[in-house]
Amino acid sequence: MIGIFDSGLGGLSVLAAIARTLPRADLVYLADTAHVPYGEKPEGFIRGRVVAIGEHLVDQGCGLLVVACNTATVAAVRALRERFPQLPIVGVEPGVKPAAAASRTKRVAVLATEATAKSERLAMLIREHAAGVEVMVEACPGWATRVEALSLDNQEFAAEIAARVEPLLAAGADRLVLGCTHYSFLAPLMAPLVTGRAELVDVAEAVARQCLRLAGAAAEGSGQLHLAATARPERLRAALPALGLGWLAERQHGPAALASV
Repeated sequence: MIGIFDSGLGGLSVLAAIARTLPRADLVYLADTAHVPYGEKPEGFIRGRVVAIGEHLVDQGCGLLVVACNTATVAAVRALRERFPQLPIVGVEPGVKPAAAASRTKRVAVLATEATAKSERLAMLIREHAAGVEVMVEACPGWATRVEALSLDNQEFAAEIAARVEPLLAAGADRLVLGCTHYSFLAPLMAPLVTGRAELVDVAEAVARQCLRLAGAAAEGSGQLHLAATARPERLRAALPALGLGWLAERQHGPAALASV
């Protein structure tokens, strides 16, 4: 069984990629909705939540953990690996490396939460993988919260996205890195802005391929999906069709559960 977790709904984009890549795996998705979003919280708090959730999922029988949140990976994946040194753990980091390698203009942009934007981990990724490439980091406060509220069909929000993205495109960025798993669900709003000018870089499929390499026995099961949340678990099932993931409901086993973590 594979355990996948995020602060809220954003990691559902990663869950979907894993479900497509490992159709026989039993999957558990846990949303820490009692504490969403992580992007504005201190690193120490995030580390505590990540380790606690990891312990909960291991107790549930998960043999592979996926930290399906950029902010949580930046803040806490090392602590989680120290807690479970023998367990395969996959994190999610902004796709700076593929973006820099593919850029023709040698200018890329990273859209991220405030915590990820100012993190040393992102700075290190840029130093290691973007030599000779200008990387513009754009913090996008409130975007993850909009996804959580399923408030995407909103002209005001579309205008806010355009106000942040358009200057990056005008500056020559030809790759926009989606540095938060929530932002995958904003791709339809960005498409009119970037079509013919730039490409969006999402790492969900790369994370799924890494899970395929590491899963071993965890990839074998009956293809069931278990949903859980630390608050309002019923919103998870309702969010699937709203986010274009209605097909995942066919794998769901039982109602979404309330997780006491």
